Amino acid sequence: MDARHVDLIRRTGPLHDVGKIGIQDSILRKPGRLTDEEFTLIQAHILIGEQILGSSRHEVLKVAAKIARAHHEKWDGSGYPDALSGDRIPIEARIVAVADVFDVITHARPYKGAMPPDEAMAELNRCSGSHFDPTVVRAFEAMYAREGIDGIHAMADPIHPLADLN
Repeated sequence: MDARHVDLIRRTGPLHDVGKIGIQDSILRKPGRLTDEEFTLIQAHILIGEQILGSSRHEVLKVAAKIARAHHEKWDGSGYPDALSGDRIPIEARIVAVADVFDVITHARPYKGAMPPDEAMAELNRCSGSHFDPTVVRAFEAMYAREGIDGIHAMADPIHPLADLN
């Protein structure tokens, strides 16, 4: 992947869950298991995000909209909203899905504790080929082995606004 495309994913990936602004905090922060109705409401965040981002003519927002819509698709086709599988899932969304799940499972949430990074990496590998694109998981694992958890977290730091002025 060329450097421009990598940078585009780096800039747009953090917007993948922007649609959660349309979901009630009581559901987002619920400490227990979601009901089927609540889970259906949570699933709507992808369409809300796509709607927020997708009406732009700017490439950065078009890519962000594509990621917002497809980051819950699964390699085996069991994801949502379109049950896409394999390479039919945009590569940008496949990359963000792996990074997002690693981030979520290595940090505490109101409904769960944090998983140690090595266990999280094992979980990504366990789900490789079903939930995740195996090529993306292998690439993430190589970065994790090279950079360690601190390096992975540093890569996920928000874009520094002043650094983008030049």
